[in-house]
Amino acid sequence: MKTAKWNETVIAESDETVVIEGNHYFPPNSIKKEFFKENETHTTCHWKGVASYYDLEVNGETNTDAAWYYPETSELAKGIKGYVAFWKGVKVS
Repeated sequence: MKTAKWNETVIAESDETVVIEGNHYFPPNSIKKEFFKENETHTTCHWKGVASYYDLEVNGETNTDAAWYYPETSELAKGIKGYVAFWKGVKVS
């Protein structure tokens, strides 16, 4: 079981993460949606597609752009469509 924590709070848990480029991508149904707020940030990966981002809001604090996902993917990345990955201080263990 993999767990993502930020600000002393579990924000996602799954035993079905997919690891790509060292990042654990969590299935969409494994995140605790009450901590995730969509924002307007987008980046492009040359082989995965266009990523969308979430801000995390936990215990009155915000971690901007701390989670990302690919709402649509290239054919090569179809296994992570909608899956969520983390950075910016989020601990996955």
